Amino acid sequence: MEIILSCLPEDRSKLKVALFDFDGTVSTLRHGWEKIMEPMMLEMIAGSSAIDEALIAEVRDYIDQSTGIQTIYQMQWLAEAVRKYGKNPGASDDPWWYKAEYNRRLMCPVEERKESILKGNKTRKDFLVKGSEEFLTALVGNGVEIYVASGTDHEDVVKEAEILGLKKYFKGIAGAPPGKADCSKEAVLRKLVQENNLKGQEVIVIGDGKVEIALGKEVGAITLGVASEEEKLCGVNPIKRERLIKAGAHAITGDFECRDEIFEWLGLGRCWQE
Repeated sequence: MEIILSCLPEDRSKLKVALFDFDGTVSTLRHGWEKIMEPMMLEMIAGSSAIDEALIAEVRDYIDQSTGIQTIYQMQWLAEAVRKYGKNPGASDDPWWYKAEYNRRLMCPVEERKESILKGNKTRKDFLVKGSEEFLTALVGNGVEIYVASGTDHEDVVKEAEILGLKKYFKGIAGAPPGKADCSKEAVLRKLVQENNLKGQEVIVIGDGKVEIALGKEVGAITLGVASEEEKLCGVNPIKRERLIKAGAHAITGDFECRDEIFEWLGLGRCWQE
């Protein structure tokens, strides 16, 4: 583990549920989404006007601080920015139009990656954060129920979990509902805690975005920030690391290769062979 920021009380209840973010936490199929969202936002805001450094900085800052939220909320920000700047009078004022256009651009590389797995040119391991499948297996072996909550469209999350061979580990998957601006992460987390009468630290929230870490902290859950270097599939991304520390993560890791340390920190038993 890269860093433990908070030791956990020894007398806490056994861990029962793990809620994972998906993109950037276990899957890297959508790696590079920021490089698609940034130029699209700049294009839509500036129109035919020159793009200055101040606008670039504003867009990058927003993308960084909004990582992990439902895409439609990011597109609502974009629609408002287009109105605010007034440099692109012919642009749409509909956030759903921007979401559709962003998805169209994003899905080009994502579909290519999925196709490369299906054709055997790549393996699913080429798009998994190191050690993630073994970590999921070990959690299940310890009797921990695993759920996924994502800001990505629900149908896409389910399909991508299937292609990566991970769907079998998840008791439930919740992505963004079609045509609705709902926070699936918050809804899933609160439902899990309330319906199962869980105490805070019987739940762990694991993700690479500050949104899910902050939600986990809010309900008293254990939080593990995954500061993944998505291109390398392992190691610590310093930008993500700082973001997750500020969000209040109890611990930070770059990948799941250090499952011995993570499981010791969580008080879970070993259930795998080297």
